[in-house]
Amino acid sequence: MFLLFLGRCFNIAKKKEAAMNEEITDKEIRVIGEDGAQLGIMPAAKALEIAISKDLDLVKIAPQATPPVCKIMDYGKYRFEQAKREREARKNQKVAEIKEVRLSLNIDKHDFETKAGHAKKFLTGGDKVKVSIRFRGREMGHPEIGNKIMKDFAGLLEECGVIERQPKLDGRQMLMFLAPKPAK
Repeated sequence: MFLLFLGRCFNIAKKKEAAMNEEITDKEIRVIGEDGAQLGIMPAAKALEIAISKDLDLVKIAPQATPPVCKIMDYGKYRFEQAKREREARKNQKVAEIKEVRLSLNIDKHDFETKAGHAKKFLTGGDKVKVSIRFRGREMGHPEIGNKIMKDFAGLLEECGVIERQPKLDGRQMLMFLAPKPAK
């Protein structure tokens, strides 16, 4: 029982590979040549002979079709090109980080503008910005002041960012998220 379970786990974990050469057990298959031309429907053995004579592989590319579609190709080269495309796609992907800017209820004008400058730099760099105000003591009685500061902050950054999440009081903190403006 345990071995059956263990074997099943390994089968689930294995990546599904395309059947190729002797693994193709279908009686008849539709064959596509290495140049993309249709060679027609033929027995799998005959298609394999053609592939071997050209020193290439016979790969099943559409197993769900009737009859299944197989292509004559250099499988090693195909896998290399596929891996190369995946690496290129991963390299071009940019993960947006969340940078935080902390404000306070009694922030001075110059400090406010400096923080806005930092947030602008983050937004133009493609990162999201989390703006937070921490309320201390009696400041908890005046959330409207924090809301006004957040709105003013978002107003300063409206040319390079948009409000992703409106200011909201969460415990003793008021949070707002800004995202970079979409490119046109």
